Amino acid sequence: MGTNNVVFLELIEWMDDTGQDIARRFPQEGSGEIKFGAQLIVRESQRGVFFYNGKAVHVFDPGRHTLKTANIPILNKIMGIPWGLTSPLRAEAYIVSTRIFPNLRWGTREPVAFKDTEFGLIRLRAYGVFNIQVVQPLLFINSLVGTMPSFGVTDVADYLGRVIVSRFNDFMGEELKTILELPGRYDEWSEGLTQRLRQDFARFGLALDQLFINAVTPPPEVQKAMDDRTKLGMFGDMNRYMQLKAAAALEKAAQNQGSAGESMGMGIGFMMPSLMAQCMGAALQQPQGVPQAPSSSPALSCPECHAPIRPEDRFCPACGHQLVVFTQCAHCGKNLTPGARFCPRCGEKVETQPPQSQRCGHCGGENLPDARFCNHCGERLQS
Repeated sequence: MGTNNVVFLELIEWMDDTGQDIARRFPQEGSGEIKFGAQLIVRESQRGVFFYNGKAVHVFDPGRHTLKTANIPILNKIMGIPWGLTSPLRAEAYIVSTRIFPNLRWGTREPVAFKDTEFGLIRLRAYGVFNIQVVQPLLFINSLVGTMPSFGVTDVADYLGRVIVSRFNDFMGEELKTILELPGRYDEWSEGLTQRLRQDFARFGLALDQLFINAVTPPPEVQKAMDDRTKLGMFGDMNRYMQLKAAAALEKAAQNQGSAGESMGMGIGFMMPSLMAQCMGAALQQPQGVPQAPSSSPALSCPECHAPIRPEDRFCPACGHQLVVFTQCAHCGKNLTPGARFCPRCGEKVETQPPQSQRCGHCGGENLPDARFCNHCGERLQS
């Protein structure tokens, strides 16, 4: 793009070679003098946002678009004489990638405190992966990108990972009593945690496509205690244990040479049908788990009437609600118009500053503003 030329118009397009950038500003250095008639090329996996004189003007869908500003070639240099041949009519264009960014990692940097009914206060480590997608480009730029020349997944993954860990801690405190119940619940927890986090991500114009919990690991001493309990459970049915030991002894004796081994082998032949029948009967009595098909990620819905919408829709086809979000109410999530001081839905005053983090009254640890359990001591936070 020629930003320093006098006559030629700009051609604005973006091809991300790294695959790690979410948004890119044009021009890259400072503000620009995008001329009248400049061409903006937006591809299928992108959205374009045009700013003029510091204000967002329009969100562009995929295609070729002509930008109309007051910066006319040659004349803009004459008009900019009092400002050092720089036009005061500033314009910038942002191109935002709307593809899904997969395999972003989240995990606990420090062990998270959890009050277990069986083992007392223990510290757990957890980690997994999640996928994000930009669904509100304008809200994403206003809330996260700001005036940065480029914005990548590494700029936001660390903060979102902290949010996931905090919500995961709250989820454990409400859904789990002891880690002995943890195996086999990863899929159920992943779905529940995804539903809880979608509102947190929506405040930044992002959608949480999927979230997976790979592992939740207790400290070594707790793992040893769990192994001991597992061994006791294995030997709970002494009849089966004695049958297995007897079968192993008979098989070993049958391998010995001589008349005794032959006689023992004949005895095994008579006893094997009985042992097999008992083992098969015990296996049939055990309930078999039925695998469940993984649930697909729910489609986008209107925040007002919850009707299904498409990513490219600007208004809800059911209720007409405006889907292009400038900012949202921190209390009820209502879309707010630029300059609004009070929310039209709940009447709360619009917060201009982000909410402050809250400290635990027991250990003084710092947590997210609306966390329910402390990440440091596991105690419930006072609301």
